[in-house]
Amino acid sequence: MLKDSPAFSGFSVDDIKAARIFYQDTLGVPVEEAGMGNLLLRTGGGRVLVYPKPDHEPASFTVLNFPVDDIEKAVDELNRRGVTFQRYEFADQDERGIHRGGGPLIAWFTDPAGNVLSVIQE
Repeated sequence: MLKDSPAFSGFSVDDIKAARIFYQDTLGVPVEEAGMGNLLLRTGGGRVLVYPKPDHEPASFTVLNFPVDDIEKAVDELNRRGVTFQRYEFADQDERGIHRGGGPLIAWFTDPAGNVLSVIQE
């Protein structure tokens, strides 16, 4: 019944204005108003709903992955834009914060609401 439905995901933030500035200006993702105070991120043909939640608690997992062709270039550019990459004890990360311990190359960062995001080189 739903196999052809263009499903999309969503997550909450505690400050929708800060989220809009971060996603649109810092990350360069097209952002649209989605009604009822929500935002819609347009990501490479997909879409992600971002909604305000007064008692927001950041997820303890990665909520959004951005595939990139060149992770070093992406990490360097995001650093220039003020993004700080996270360090995790479980990950074998280099000086840039890129995990190189098996699997895809990945680097994690957070949005202003503390949600975990990543750039990932597949």
